[in-house]
Amino acid sequence: MSDKYESPFSSRYAGDEMQYLFSADNKFKTWRKLWIALAETERELGLPITQEQIAELKAHAEDINYEVAAAREKEVRHDVMAHVYAYGQQCPTARGIIHLGATSCYVGDNTDLIIMYDALRLVLSKLVSAVSLLSEFAHRYKGMPTLGFTHFQPAQPTTVGKRATLWIQEFLMDIEEIEYRLDNAKLLGSKGTTGTQASFLELFEGDHEKCRLLDRKIAEKMGYADCFAVSGQTYPRKLDWVILSTLSGIAQSAAKFSNDIRLLQHLKEIEEPFEKSQIGSSAMAYKRNPMRSERIAALSRYVIADSLNPAMTASVQWFERTLDDSANKRISVAEAFLAVDGILSLVINVVDGLVVNTAVIDRNLRMELPFMATENIMMDCVKRGGDRQELHERIRLHSMEAARRIKQGDGENDLLERIAADPAFGITPEQLENILEPSRYVGRAPEQTTEFLTERVAPVLERHKEMIGAKVELSV
Repeated sequence: MSDKYESPFSSRYAGDEMQYLFSADNKFKTWRKLWIALAETERELGLPITQEQIAELKAHAEDINYEVAAAREKEVRHDVMAHVYAYGQQCPTARGIIHLGATSCYVGDNTDLIIMYDALRLVLSKLVSAVSLLSEFAHRYKGMPTLGFTHFQPAQPTTVGKRATLWIQEFLMDIEEIEYRLDNAKLLGSKGTTGTQASFLELFEGDHEKCRLLDRKIAEKMGYADCFAVSGQTYPRKLDWVILSTLSGIAQSAAKFSNDIRLLQHLKEIEEPFEKSQIGSSAMAYKRNPMRSERIAALSRYVIADSLNPAMTASVQWFERTLDDSANKRISVAEAFLAVDGILSLVINVVDGLVVNTAVIDRNLRMELPFMATENIMMDCVKRGGDRQELHERIRLHSMEAARRIKQGDGENDLLERIAADPAFGITPEQLENILEPSRYVGRAPEQTTEFLTERVAPVLERHKEMIGAKVELSV
């Protein structure tokens, strides 16, 4: 047991890959990549930096001397300058040109952006894998009639597969949102202390075009096509809100999915996977609690609430920068991504092992179907010569009595028997059974499912086919 607090995101929820993206090691290695990109670009634009100095920086890009940096930070109380010093200790020839002309946000903000974009790509891969599994599920059950619900009250039937397309539709919206964010990804570039590039204009002896090229070339070396055209010292903190809003959207989609699964498990129609030795309750040994779906709901609630943090931070930034963003964003951004990573791992796990209890689904549907079929029964009897108004009244009376019996526990739904026994209808039990074929009441649900999967989902999966099949492992 540890005697210090450990974040549940590390020990229970987020996967190793996402945890590494937000690790100190990844951050500081990215800082060094950015220092190398800066030095290379400055050399290309004519500053007196040698290839030997660049080679020395590259030779120590990965082997960070953390002890030296930590000791220096205790002394100077500045993380960036501590790492500049530590890098310089390893690179004595290049020491004088490390971080040349830059301010702390050059490495800090560009690294934050790179990590968020990399994290979005990881989130996208899990979203695509979840949608792929849901698509298989929807196709498999596209024609299976099931009771529909509005207000969680029995409503017109749909199909199990069609209901799954509602979950897919929301996740597709999330995929499209991430695609847009990645297609428009920008770095801060190298803007200087107040965003004016004054230090670089001095270094380049008043050459404005070289200042413009500096941003562009650094972005290209880091794998990006663009930088923010203007900024203060930092990139606009509104971007953190935009990205966390995207994560909030994913949390909303996942929570809706998990809530539906929890309700369906209560109805015993569809259940999340339950392992052989899993314990559902410490007291009630028979229980199969939907704990994974409940965890999705819990983490999703956290992300939705957390997305307010960058909104408030962005709204109170002063002029070219303040520092009241730093402590908040390093917590709120990282933990939102770690939570969403955990959420999507759970979604993939749940979908991959969903248990469909077809007999229960059919029984629940047939319990309610006679009430929903009364319009069809009435029309069929009118075609046989019956009086529509009289039949309507008799169906109303029979329905009320059948409903009363069900609610009072006097038996199952006997509406069909009542109608067959009423000479006003002139219809046999066999004819009623034909009218009550469940597939007659699902409308275009099977066709809608096929069309949606073919026309809307398949192109997205094809576009990201290399991401399909993300492997997940739940910690608890």
